[in-house]
Amino acid sequence: MPADRVARAAAWLQAWDNQGTHRTATEGDDAGADWLVAEAERLGARVDVESFAVDRVEPVEAFVDIDGTRLEGEKLFDSPDTAPGGTESVQVVELAPFAVYGSEFRGLRKESPVGAIVVVTTGERPGLALLNAESFLSPFGPPVLQVSSVERERVTAAAAKRVTIVSRRVKAVGRNVVVTLPGTDPSIKPLVVMTPRSSWWRSTSERGGGLVCWLEVVSALMASPPRRTVVMTANTGHELGHIGLEDFLSRRSGWDRSGGATWVHFGANLGATGGRLSVQSSSDELRAAICAELATAGHPAVGGGPWGTVPNGETRDIHLAGGRYLTLVGSNPLFHLPDDCWPHAVDVEAVAGIASAATQLVLTLTR
Repeated sequence: MPADRVARAAAWLQAWDNQGTHRTATEGDDAGADWLVAEAERLGARVDVESFAVDRVEPVEAFVDIDGTRLEGEKLFDSPDTAPGGTESVQVVELAPFAVYGSEFRGLRKESPVGAIVVVTTGERPGLALLNAESFLSPFGPPVLQVSSVERERVTAAAAKRVTIVSRRVKAVGRNVVVTLPGTDPSIKPLVVMTPRSSWWRSTSERGGGLVCWLEVVSALMASPPRRTVVMTANTGHELGHIGLEDFLSRRSGWDRSGGATWVHFGANLGATGGRLSVQSSSDELRAAICAELATAGHPAVGGGPWGTVPNGETRDIHLAGGRYLTLVGSNPLFHLPDDCWPHAVDVEAVAGIASAATQLVLTLTR
């Protein structure tokens, strides 16, 4: 991989990491939007920022009291608060971040008679591996407190526990960063190049690889104008049930359906240290094309669900609507953990190689 591409990827990743926590509609998220706008404009693109209202959750208190000792945690953002003074009716479960995509946890939350649930988070490494708030706009079930896996024995062994969760909703603004490159042939359906840009922590390997891919595509398309219209979006709201994508689609009716746009999604963990890259697609043609480009770049995909598998990220929404899509996504030992930061979390050579392959695919799709 050319040294200049690797150096450029490293510079972008470091800049992202320096912004701090990237939770939707927070200071770090705003810094990420401002930075991405500036970088895209520096590459020559005209950038639009599409804003939408968010009732941001601001935690006030979130803890479990065990024998008089307060153990801090984090509220699950699509669950309610406890009553004032908390509750002693508590159920403890152990869950990984991907549990929110299955029916078991949702069923538990709908049916549980307890006053609160304590989730001991179980990522691949120890720590507080937060769960996404898939029902952010429609909170349900009992209050849910998330605590670090390092506290597992302490929490599970305690006979008496009291959970207290207090938060407030604050009016805020979410921002999607959008670049539109008009094609020379308006009869061709548009191509959407999408990556999420919000998360629970710094999330440098979770989000950074996708953003490097996105910026490299901007650079390439400025040098080689597309035949078909390309709309590039970097969405906030990922960890809150994809509310940024929902706003993007509300402005572009039908683009997610069969016969609408083609979607290329730069998903989570592209180039994460110790990660494995996979491809998900509704199209065998798209899958074969990106696998060929990745192999040429020296970073072949080693996995991927069978045709028809519902993706977990933003292209889940496109899949369920019947749209045409390709997703690049990786695994990550630091997924949703605070320790996902520069430099140890990222394999910069891998990020640059994946970005090179992704750029070549997009250029092919736009010609």
